Formats: sequence, structure tokens, C-alpha cells
Amino acid sequence: MMKSSSVYECQHCGFASAKWLGRCPDCGSWNCFVEEKRTGSGAVSVKNRDEVKVTRLAEVSTESTPRLPSADPEFDRVLGGGIVQGSLTLLGGEPGAGKSTLLLQIAHNLQAQGERVLYISGEESARQIRLRADRLENSHAAGSMDSAGDILILAESSFETILSVIEEHKPSVVVVDSVQTTFSETLDSAPGSIGQVRYCAGQFLNLAKSRNIPVFLIGHVTKDGSIAGPKALEHIVDAVLYFEGERHQNHRIVRAVKNRFGAANEVGIFEMTSRGLIPVRNPSNIFLLDRETITPGSAVICAIEGTRPLMVEIQALVVSTQYGTARRVATGIDYNRISVLVAILEKRLGVQMNGCDIYVNAAGGMDIDEPGSDLGIFTAIFSSMRNRSLPPSTVLMGELSLSGEIRPVSQVHQRIREAAAMGFRKCVLPAANLPLVDPVEHVEMIPVKTVDQLSEVLFP
Repeated sequence: MMKSSSVYECQHCGFASAKWLGRCPDCGSWNCFVEEKRTGSGAVSVKNRDEVKVTRLAEVSTESTPRLPSADPEFDRVLGGGIVQGSLTLLGGEPGAGKSTLLLQIAHNLQAQGERVLYISGEESARQIRLRADRLENSHAAGSMDSAGDILILAESSFETILSVIEEHKPSVVVVDSVQTTFSETLDSAPGSIGQVRYCAGQFLNLAKSRNIPVFLIGHVTKDGSIAGPKALEHIVDAVLYFEGERHQNHRIVRAVKNRFGAANEVGIFEMTSRGLIPVRNPSNIFLLDRETITPGSAVICAIEGTRPLMVEIQALVVSTQYGTARRVATGIDYNRISVLVAILEKRLGVQMNGCDIYVNAAGGMDIDEPGSDLGIFTAIFSSMRNRSLPPSTVLMGELSLSGEIRPVSQVHQRIREAAAMGFRKCVLPAANLPLVDPVEHVEMIPVKTVDQLSEVLFP
């Protein structure tokens, strides 16, 4: 006889409890427990011994499986060189960021290459998807939707129905928009609950691995910026991609937070236009617009995002405070890192900033979290404090220690070559990196060891 039991699960982290709790002991969220019924026979099923196969590691084939190109260089870069057969990829982002638009474009590119794509939508009807495709003004999207090679559209949320359609049409690529709207009839909980999301994601993982087809899942984002049911989904899928970028900016950044088939933290830069998301060939141009006039408080760094060097302008403004407590405001940069750099500036250079408000911004809406950007942020704050501009065509790179020493950075040669390509002629870098750098034509290397030496070089 089938046994039925009830379990209360946290809708944020998936913590299970036998009774309802007001506050989750795992993640600390309040009023997040929902009752979910589970049905089972109570016995553990054991497979036949003949069905189980154990393979020695040395006998596993090491032949690389060819990746499926998406005809989008930025999307292929984020995935590590293309779409891997049998992979499960999760794409998350805020509403209106362009998740559905991007995957619809990728679907059209794949069907143009002869792939059979099934686009499953639990939020929009087939007519809405067609209207959005027409708005993209893409040659594939605006073409005839009646040809044999066009995308297959399924407006359905039931996983059992979706599985039957996949059995019938046998697509080579599946897109699910979104995983939070998909539900299984075997569970009594509502769509979007942690139990439904975890179960459906696990079933899509089995589908991808058993049939060797890539599956893309679109995930909603909660108020704190994480994907709903985050840990359950991030552990199940092979790759997690996040949309970044300000709503008022024209560009969008797709970042690989997790990738079992490529480099994590890799980024792809897109420009949002009336024709959809267009790959950006030279992203550094976006973050260095309108820099004809160099003002105090402006410094340019070369940050490494994944395997790509990006030139980003750091802007700082230091003014006398009008309040009892000085303010520290950071946009695109970690607030705690700003506090550390200001403390180094006060201790090592003797600059008193207790009565100053400090505002720091990474231009273009870019989020900078690399230690190699410390030198540029530090210099921008110091430049605004001294009200003196940096020498023209200067780029900075280096990590600062609490003792005021400038530590070396990785991939320094790639950074310098990117700076030279963007027209920079002076490079301030850690002295420890200088012996490891090959000479770059028309670029003057300025090695520095401490912040005292940096002050003498830039602001004599």
C-alpha cells in the first residue's frame, strides 16, 4: 500500500522539517515553509544486477565530443567554445534582461544549421512567441514559420505532457521557459515550489543525459538577485549563466557562474537593440566612451573577466562631508574593498579622509571584483583627493596589501596588449611583474613597489 506523508520545505533553500517553522534554521528566512505531500511505498527499489555496469577509469574514452556551435561568438565563449551535447544549462536574470530573447535567437541560429529545436513556454502563448520573434527583425525569425526546419513551439507547463511531446518529435535541442512554471502531476505542491523546481530540474537532467541532447532552462530571479530555488538548481545543472547590466544601459553581460565544460566567470558582452541582442566585438570600447577630457578622479584599469581582458574606467569623487558621519558609496565595486583602500591611503600616505564623502563608480555598469583592480581604484580616489589628473594614456594594474605594497597580478601580458590596442602608452604595474613581461611596442612600463612610490611617480 502506498504511504503518504507531509514535509514542510523552505522555499528559499530547500530545508525540510517534519513540522512548520516560522524561521528557517538553515538560511534564516521567515514565513517560507510550505507543506508538500510525498507519496511512496516505503520500500527502496533495487535494480537488477545485470543492469548495473561498472567501468574502470582507464577504460573510459577520452575522445572529445564535438561541440555544437550556436553561431553567436559571445554565447559560445561563455559556454566554453560551444554547446555540449547532453548538457543542462540554467540561464537566470532579472525580468526584462533579455533571457527569452537570447535563447530565441540561439534557437533560430540552431534551426538554421539544420538542428531540430523545441521551444517550451509555460508563460507565453505560441502567438506571443511569434510576435516577439517578428519584433527581432532577424532574417530567421522574420522568415516563414511553416517550413519543415522551423522551431517547434509548445505552450505547456505539465512535465508529463512535455515528455510525451519530446518522445514524439525527438528534438535535438530543448529550451524551457521557465523551469519555475513547469510542474509534475506526481507532486501535490504548487508550480514554482522548491519541490516542483527540484524534481522537474532533475527530470530534465535525466532527459539530457539519457538522450544526449542539450537542454536550456530559464530561471526566475528573487528579490535578493538569486535564482529561485538557487542551491537546488545550481547543484543539478552543468552550467549556470547570469544576465548582468543596468536596465538603462544598452549592453548586457552574460556571466558563467558555474561551468563543468569551460572556464567559470567567463563573460559575453551583448548590445540590446531593436534587432535583439547583438554580440559586441570590442567590449573595451563600451566602457571607455567619451574620454577625450581626462579629469581628476578618473583612472583606467585592465580587468580580467574569465579569459578576456577588459578596459574599464574607474571614477571617484571626494568631497567634504555635510553630515556628522562621512559617506562611502560604491557602484559596481565592493563596498568593503573601498573601505580597505581608503584605510591604506590614510595610513600609508598620511591623507586624512575622515571628513570626506567618497563616491566610486565603475563606468558602463560593469561589476569589478578582481584584486588586480585595487591600484586603479586607489589611484582614482587619491587623484580626486589631490584634484590632479593622471598622465594621459595611462593604465593601472596591481593588487594592494595592507602594508602598502603592490602585489603582482596574473595574465599581465594579455592586459598590456589589450591596453596597447586601445591606444594606451603608459602602463603602471607591480615591479614584480616587470621581469615576466615581454616588451610591447609603444608602451612605457612604469614599475612600482609601494604606494609611496606610486604617489611620487604619478603626482610628483
